[in-house]
Amino acid sequence: MTRIDLPTKTGELERFELRAPRDFSRMAKAGAWPRVAIAAAHVVADPIRTVDPWLDVAVDWDATLAFRRHLWSLGLGVAEAMDTAQRGMGLDWPTSLELIRRSIDAARDFGEGARLHCGVGTDHLQPAADLAPDDVVRAYEEQIEAVEKAGGRLILMASRALVRAARGPDDYRAVYGRILSQVREPVILHWLGEMFDPALEGYWGEVDHMAAMEVCLDVIRANPEKVDGIKVSLLSAEKEIAMRARLPEGVRMYTGDDFNYPGLIEGDGRHHSDALLGIFDPIAPAAAAAMAALGRGDKAAYDDLLAPTVPLSRHIFRAPTRFYKTGVVFLAWLNGHQDHFTMVGGQESARSTLHLAELFRLADAAGLLRDPDLAVRRMAVAMAARGVGV
Repeated sequence: MTRIDLPTKTGELERFELRAPRDFSRMAKAGAWPRVAIAAAHVVADPIRTVDPWLDVAVDWDATLAFRRHLWSLGLGVAEAMDTAQRGMGLDWPTSLELIRRSIDAARDFGEGARLHCGVGTDHLQPAADLAPDDVVRAYEEQIEAVEKAGGRLILMASRALVRAARGPDDYRAVYGRILSQVREPVILHWLGEMFDPALEGYWGEVDHMAAMEVCLDVIRANPEKVDGIKVSLLSAEKEIAMRARLPEGVRMYTGDDFNYPGLIEGDGRHHSDALLGIFDPIAPAAAAAMAALGRGDKAAYDDLLAPTVPLSRHIFRAPTRFYKTGVVFLAWLNGHQDHFTMVGGQESARSTLHLAELFRLADAAGLLRDPDLAVRRMAVAMAARGVGV
């Protein structure tokens, strides 16, 4: 039995025994998946480059692209250069575009089944007090043109600059209407709640989410042929269910609810959500096996696979939710997908030692530590670096 001493809330150490990892590959039998399932993927920092880690960006391209191939090999799609990749929290637009171009090339090399969607926004535009909606439109256009030229499919990310520039809901309708009229093919919209990014509070021109939903639905109904779907990240199953029932025919609801995804993906018999989730990065093997089980109509297996991942996801995404990327990258390191626990923007420091210890316990409970001996060695290094057990 593999063991490690982990800290507790009382400040003491307790002996923790790991269970055997689950064989998710055995459970991911062949068969059509009944849902689109996309993982928002993280980036791997380059820890050796001489940079100021809070100010400059250094990406390990080989490890970053290897992780995307890992996701594709499981059957999952990749949402590129999104908030999970620390977009707006260390990953700037020039580096995001380089990431997108490299991922597009990697998807082509991978071949059939390498689904890829690329985030575009306005993060190169400084959200100054004198911004106008026209400035936001031009910023969106610049990024859209670059990604479309590279051959990428678009995810239209929420804009911090638009929050500053808009005078009310009509400005959102106008900006999105102008952008959607120009895109070459249907896009995925992204409504990212303020729990993920405080700068996006009041998006769609309304602080109340239900009032904001009406504005968002107006945008979609005015442009249904240009909208593949919308990813809603409000961490509220009730709001997502209410909205998806009102979407135009053919427009998908992509759940971004990292708290309630199993039930939302399964659906209620009339409507369901597809998946575009940050949590599908660290739980990718379980997610792929669950999609296969749902396709076979094996609800018991679907629940058995995903239910243990929910406590882990709720812990990783607990408030302040915007720091969830730290847990995602920590688990990737524990599982050997990268050789270090260093993050873009120095975000490895954004969660406490006790938070990481509990993440370890919950990942083990979900059967997601694929090599327990490696996980224990790396966890011991992480704890020692923080003064635990030394």
